[in-house]
Amino acid sequence: MAVPTSILGPSPVSQGGPGSMAPWCSVSSGPSRYVLGMQELFRGHSKTREFPAHSAKVHSVAWSCDGRRLASGSFDKTASVFLLEKDRLVKENNYRGHGDSVDQLCWHPSNPDLFVTASGDKTIRIWDVRTTKCVATVNTKGENINICWSPDGQTIAVGNKDDVVTFIDAKTHRSKAEEQFKFEVNEISWNNDNNMFFLTNGNGCINILSYPELKPVQSINAHPSNCICIKFDPMGKYFATGSADALVSLWDVDELVCVRCFSRLDWPVRTLSFSHDGKMLASASEDHFIDIAEVETGDKLWEVQCESPTFTVAWHPKRPLLAFACDDKDGKYDSSREAGTVKLFGLPNDS
Repeated sequence: MAVPTSILGPSPVSQGGPGSMAPWCSVSSGPSRYVLGMQELFRGHSKTREFPAHSAKVHSVAWSCDGRRLASGSFDKTASVFLLEKDRLVKENNYRGHGDSVDQLCWHPSNPDLFVTASGDKTIRIWDVRTTKCVATVNTKGENINICWSPDGQTIAVGNKDDVVTFIDAKTHRSKAEEQFKFEVNEISWNNDNNMFFLTNGNGCINILSYPELKPVQSINAHPSNCICIKFDPMGKYFATGSADALVSLWDVDELVCVRCFSRLDWPVRTLSFSHDGKMLASASEDHFIDIAEVETGDKLWEVQCESPTFTVAWHPKRPLLAFACDDKDGKYDSSREAGTVKLFGLPNDS
């Protein structure tokens, strides 16, 4: 059965040291000009700000394609949308309607007004920020935990806890296809060309299907343990996977070979995001920091400190700003109460 990445239990990872993955790990000679330039930028923009968003933990954050809005989905059964104004997020609206936790959400790839939410209430909902209304509610067969919108905007894929992936026509809101998998499906994604569909699974594999035929193309043994998350870089050169073995591996899209790995985290990698230029990769886990790596070398570029496990990270589509959400507790009054905040890193230190 698939498990939402936001509730993967604690299991610190015993790694065989860097040598165990030696062929994949490249060592570079000193930081690149890009790394030095970004480090210089972050030295003056290392501030993280918190913004109240929900009454329970935030499972998912995502930016609209134009970068004007950030959406968040929460255990409190709602989605929130913020406007990015200069150096802060201003809450625009709260979207109610789901009867259970909102586990994941994503925006239309080219229409900055539409986003879709996946919920444990066996529905997905499409929302329009112009009317603040639910445009469509689509009933599905199970409790939904994963969702993605195809790069051409025509199809929404949703995965449930029973490892069924349903492909929904984004215009008619009807199911076009449905696939039951015999393995634990974790995260799902199209490639940037829209002609292949990728799934990460509980056996550490990446399964690749042709699209729209949905015929198996390849299964890659990516990790020795549960392969949790997958992201494609905006340039179409690489994709990255994160795994329960605490490693992030970077893959060449065309060759389908692993080009390097990132091993600074100690806990299962729950969430990944590439920066808009494809040059930085943020990865996070139950470690109390978010790792920011240079994609081309694997070198550490920066780390963002956090006080608790991180559920979700998302780079802004145009700027070096990272939105994220952690398992924060509202310590002021009750240490067990969830804070439900959304955070933004990369703000000017004097803001």
